[in-house]
Amino acid sequence: MRKNNKSGFMDLLEQYFTVHLPVSRGISLNTIASYKCAFRILIQFMYNVKGIDADNITFGSLDYDMLTEFFIWMGKERECSPSTKNQRRAAISSFAAYAQNRDFDAASVFRNCVNKISFRKVKNTPRAVFTREEVSILLSLPDGNRNIGYRDLVLLSVMYASGTRAQEVCDLTVASVLCDQDKTWLIIKGKGEKIRRVGIPLACSVLLKQYIKHRKIGDSPKCHIFSSQTREHMTVSCVEEIFKKYIGIAKEKYPSFFLEDRYTPHSMRHATATHMLNAGVPLVVLKNFLGHESLQSTMIYAQISQSTVDKYVKEWNDKWFSKDSGREVLSEISDKVIDFLR
Repeated sequence: MRKNNKSGFMDLLEQYFTVHLPVSRGISLNTIASYKCAFRILIQFMYNVKGIDADNITFGSLDYDMLTEFFIWMGKERECSPSTKNQRRAAISSFAAYAQNRDFDAASVFRNCVNKISFRKVKNTPRAVFTREEVSILLSLPDGNRNIGYRDLVLLSVMYASGTRAQEVCDLTVASVLCDQDKTWLIIKGKGEKIRRVGIPLACSVLLKQYIKHRKIGDSPKCHIFSSQTREHMTVSCVEEIFKKYIGIAKEKYPSFFLEDRYTPHSMRHATATHMLNAGVPLVVLKNFLGHESLQSTMIYAQISQSTVDKYVKEWNDKWFSKDSGREVLSEISDKVIDFLR
């Protein structure tokens, strides 16, 4: 049970998570969970390494040296990547700005110390994306004759057909599936509680409807479509384990495919976006399909493959720089050009 003699730091931290983020700013539950994780780790460091109980943490105790030591500890003891440390710093920085606006004298020094902690440089590595052949391989691996395999097959198919994020596919309920004759849409709740409607192809629609019927949940609109062996509402970590399982099998059975070091559930979303772009789907359509706020996000997220670039460059070259047109240009200037440029 928590003590009642909380420090001003803990008082403001509680208000930050219970009122400011969810009510005042309407931040998504996933973002709040990520921010909470950052402070759980900080409190763990303060107690285990510095011997300071949570209720005794003050803004003054979190000076520049303490924060610097905390981020070094995260890297050494928890083996956090620069990207993860940047996320934790961003969470602490957000709280520092909030706290300064409520208690300037106490929190201003704390915020200045946080701002002095520079973001770590993150290596810009290409996104791991499945090719069309690799998607086909993944969809062929689950054993549809077993309940777990059947679930995994439907989940992977829905993620590829709809471009959903891992959390979005976890949140799908029976009520999320809308049907009208031969058309089926998914109502997806994305980042920031934004809702979008995505149509899925017939083959995936049939598979999804059969799975809902198989689970006997068609009359339960609030029931989540995908569940784990222990939870009715599947978690992102469960989806990650599903991908880890089948990619491990695929790497062993098909050594010439799946050559990237690490694939995640997001690789499937990226594959969907890339394949749609390669098929000629306009960026503005893809933007709405993926639920992006800006077109710039879509352009960064869905990179056109090199083979597609080569294809269009070849078409351009063949059309505008053919041998015949080159001869015509050369004949027109042959009398005027310098010998070594002929």
